[in-house]
Amino acid sequence: MQTVSISSLKGGVGKTSVTTGLASAALAAGIPTLVVDLDPHADASTALGVSPDRQLEVGRMLKAPRRVFLEDNVVPSPWVRRAAALSGHQNRVLDVAYGGSLSSIYDRPDLGRRDLRRLSAVLDGIDGYGLVLIDCPPSLNGLTRMAWAASNGVLLVAEPGLFSVAGTERTMRAIKLFKEEYAPRLAPAGIVANRVRPSSAEHGYRLEEMRQMFGPLLLSPHLPELANWQQIQGAAHAVHHWPGEAARGTAALYDELLGAVLRQGREVRPRVAAR
Repeated sequence: MQTVSISSLKGGVGKTSVTTGLASAALAAGIPTLVVDLDPHADASTALGVSPDRQLEVGRMLKAPRRVFLEDNVVPSPWVRRAAALSGHQNRVLDVAYGGSLSSIYDRPDLGRRDLRRLSAVLDGIDGYGLVLIDCPPSLNGLTRMAWAASNGVLLVAEPGLFSVAGTERTMRAIKLFKEEYAPRLAPAGIVANRVRPSSAEHGYRLEEMRQMFGPLLLSPHLPELANWQQIQGAAHAVHHWPGEAARGTAALYDELLGAVLRQGREVRPRVAAR
């Protein structure tokens, strides 16, 4: 099972959009997937269309990680039903550990080692998933570091702009320090350039800067702006289920990006394990 934290130091770069786009691609590929919505704003839960009944939100599970069972508290995304209706494929899995404001009590910079293991304890022993995507808050506080402690890799999302690129460089340094102190198996899963405008000279310049700074960690393809992305998310639809040529093109990019993320994970794990 590959567990990937989707992170960014800077808000507003489309981190949750990338999370849900990858979840859509994983559903289309038939990869059993769990999305953990660790952002107190719970935007991923909204976009995935989950409506919890008696299940506990992530914050409550973090409070008592040894006394709750994750499998009793995940919510199947309605995207699965739509995928079955559109393609005829049954038995697809896309579950959500839905987010909420209670998790914000752990979004502090002073969490100790024991608290940083709370999400790891929640995820301990889960079975049946090939991929776990953790949508992190846009910060380097406790929740993000808790997610990193539970992950094999960190996928960074950045726009090709000055402040976002600088924030990505700082986050890479933070991952290195966190890996050395808390999580020796952790490795970068790559960097996604999101909301790219091909006609923008500034974006072209920043993309070249990112290639020089991050080398093969800058994944392909880059994700362009999609004019109706907000409409897709507002309707709680997977991009793979949305009609129109633009959505089909974006879905194909997410298919390719998912493959790049999975390959990156396979390439880094042998080197990490050999240490």
